[in-house]
Amino acid sequence: MPELHELSALDQARSIRSRDISPVELTRHYLDRIQRIDPGIGAYVTVTGEQAVDQARSLERELPDGPLAGVPIPVKDLNLVKDVPIRFGSATYRDFVAPVDDTVVTRLRAAGTIMLGKTATPEFGLPCYTETSVGPPARSPWDPRTSAGGSSGGAAAAVAAGLAPAAHGSDGAGSIRIPASVCGLYGIKPTRGRISFAPIIPDLAGLSTNGPIARTVADAAALLDVMAHNVPGDLYLAPPHEGTFLSCAFREPGRLRIARYAEPVVPEAEVDAEVLAAYEEAAKTLADLGHDVVEIRRPFGPDVVPTFVTLWYAFACMHPVPEENEHLLRPLTRWLRRRGHATSAPGFLQAQAQLQLATRAALEITNAYDAVLTPTVTQPPRPVGWFEDVDDPEETFERMKRFAAFPAIYNVSGQPAVNLPLHWSAGGLPIGVMLAGRIGEEGLLISLSAQVEAAKGGFWGSRRPPVW
Repeated sequence: MPELHELSALDQARSIRSRDISPVELTRHYLDRIQRIDPGIGAYVTVTGEQAVDQARSLERELPDGPLAGVPIPVKDLNLVKDVPIRFGSATYRDFVAPVDDTVVTRLRAAGTIMLGKTATPEFGLPCYTETSVGPPARSPWDPRTSAGGSSGGAAAAVAAGLAPAAHGSDGAGSIRIPASVCGLYGIKPTRGRISFAPIIPDLAGLSTNGPIARTVADAAALLDVMAHNVPGDLYLAPPHEGTFLSCAFREPGRLRIARYAEPVVPEAEVDAEVLAAYEEAAKTLADLGHDVVEIRRPFGPDVVPTFVTLWYAFACMHPVPEENEHLLRPLTRWLRRRGHATSAPGFLQAQAQLQLATRAALEITNAYDAVLTPTVTQPPRPVGWFEDVDDPEETFERMKRFAAFPAIYNVSGQPAVNLPLHWSAGGLPIGVMLAGRIGEEGLLISLSAQVEAAKGGFWGSRRPPVW
């Protein structure tokens, strides 16, 4: 019989419902693995062991309906969980305890999932790597010398290392898809407005969204079903989705028209040969499955980069930090916030208007296709410390832009996008590719992803990192 962490999240839930395993047994299995393995991985910033076992005992008495009931799902440390410390990856919030649950956390509780703890994230979720002043770096289980990415680096590291069956993440410029790529996982950035950030976190420009990270397409789809919701006051609403996202994982996508391009929007970025090999392998796989794969011109031009950066500067200032605590901020955060505070309100609005104009033009191109294939990032996984191994924070930011030159455009447009863990480098490191879809069509991306997953033998070839 396989060990419990080898089962998919859906298989774990079925075993709980049939009473082959108990929620307490499963929870303790993961807590034991976290204690033994996580010191070398850095996936969790807070482990809520006692609360998790208490939750599991309650679920043994009364298990709600739902495909993930009884399954442990950690929450990223950018989201509020009532009475649990939240640090936002920053030493400036070291003693802050969340006063309420985010509504996505309320949804996870109601679905019967068990929170093992809070997963590590970089300061305020700003970098594409997870190295903080409040804990160890989040490392890829495939090679702990390399970064697990960011900002959902802890979430991806936890799932890839078998320290959770799936995880809650969030994505404002690739923050689900980047760590999914470098950790060999499947991650979904949903359509803008699919998942509320209520009650406290604003959704202003609509760049960020919650979303799932998992090993299998079906697990991620089931978790998206749990997380998808809106509440009064949300500024963005995704088009309604018929049926469940999970059902889409068992539905044939039909013959699709799939566009592809590999020219990064950041002019200085260069796409590594192994990343191009992953991209070409994905295109061939899609063509072999009967889809029409068509080369297109890049839908967004490099002129969107400085306008997006203007918004990123401004959003770096969203978390209030008392002046006497600003010295606790990391150098990159201080650098970003200085530029954000120097951005005028008209400058911010003009940048947002320019991005909307660019999106209108880009969607004229991409809406003609069922999906768009690109690389997820431009290089194989980077060593821990690589982004900050430079003379100043500005060069760190330039490295981030060049590395993550593909995913942020779909935060700008609001389109759904996923990472497919299709390729491993000659050195055994995962390299993902990205598929984006039309607004509201996460279901079609899930169906296509499941078809590719099945063609690769399920579980993406059943690859496992050494710590597994």
